[in-house]
Amino acid sequence: MSRNGTRRWPAEWEPHAATWVGWPHHHPDWPGKFEPIPWVYAEIVRVLHRSEPVHILCAGEQTRDDALRALRSHGVDPARCQIHLVPTDRVWLRDSGPTGVYGADGFEWISWKFNAWAKYENFEFDALVSRFIAKLSGLPAVTAMRPDGSEQLVLEGGGIETNGAGTMLVTEEWLLSDVQVRNPGMTREDYEAAFREYLGITHTIWLGEGAVGDDTHGHIDDIARFTDTHTVVLTREPDPDDENHRRMEDNRHRLERAAGGFPGGLRIVELPFPRPVFMDCERLPASYANFYIANNVVMVPTFNDSNDRIALNILAELFPTREVIGIHAVDLVWGLGTLHCLTQQQPVA
Repeated sequence: MSRNGTRRWPAEWEPHAATWVGWPHHHPDWPGKFEPIPWVYAEIVRVLHRSEPVHILCAGEQTRDDALRALRSHGVDPARCQIHLVPTDRVWLRDSGPTGVYGADGFEWISWKFNAWAKYENFEFDALVSRFIAKLSGLPAVTAMRPDGSEQLVLEGGGIETNGAGTMLVTEEWLLSDVQVRNPGMTREDYEAAFREYLGITHTIWLGEGAVGDDTHGHIDDIARFTDTHTVVLTREPDPDDENHRRMEDNRHRLERAAGGFPGGLRIVELPFPRPVFMDCERLPASYANFYIANNVVMVPTFNDSNDRIALNILAELFPTREVIGIHAVDLVWGLGTLHCLTQQQPVA
């Protein structure tokens, strides 16, 4: 499955062996509004487990018992889910978990260093999540290092997006700005060298900034996603008074420039934002681009907004062989992430 002995990072729409999620337990991630969150997760697992097996990390016995009660209430088939007692700080496995790739000898996990987005102090358990997933899956793992070999490379899955054919999207805000610095001293060229080595990436497209309200400081999965090898959905904000308008116009221009030299062409499809979502006067990173592609379904966050239907229809046209299902995410996004942030796919080995 590798090309010329190099690694290949498969696209999210390629076959999965399973999806990994972590059961919510850290109340401060949803201040004053934690109570509905486990029920949202139960609905997510209900939809997912019809498409593929689901592995659920539970931070302790009480969390496991709470998860089982919620899952049973939602009619989840326990035979399609596997619960593991694994300590976690938070449940955003897209970022704390490993990335599945195909290497010269078959499937392997790429294990990044996790430092809580260079923002939070409590990540002692999350820093070990990649190791636990590799061990529980019984599949080999490779530790990603900085190009100079000095230390493990800090990276998060929500910041990287691929078409499965050697092209990747990232933002400069995430990796090249002087805010929430992941790998001090690393340059654009250093990152591209690491992407080549560990993900088999031959073409990196650098967008500018991510969405307003994103506490990761620029993750790609809130703004631009591949839906096939030649199609990117890019979020658009038509209101010039909204800060997302300037950011997304810049990203559109960057993508259009990249499309000019893209082998076979690059189609850009605009995806709306919902109206701005606030909680306690804080702008939240509400975005339809944070969808998750499973084997038979695409789960899309929805926000009780008139654009919900438009976004679902756009994605249904782009994924004609999958069922496109909206998941209510107004409560979920108070934790500053939604469906793509909380899931991590395990490609078929």
